[in-house]
Amino acid sequence: MGEAMNQALKINPNIPITAARKVVDTRNFVIHAYDSLKPDILWGIVINHMLLLKQEIEALLNGE
Repeated sequence: MGEAMNQALKINPNIPITAARKVVDTRNFVIHAYDSLKPDILWGIVINHMLLLKQEIEALLNGE
């Protein structure tokens, strides 16, 4: 998800995705600082933000 968002931001830096940059930053943290990643923080991100991200991506794919 993070790499896909990174590529999308290169094409359109104003992509209408809430916190698009944070998606990329989270990916980078998971990849490069995984040894200090706390599972509860990552799970909190999933629980609190994935639904909105899914809805925004679906809207983009549907041309909304």
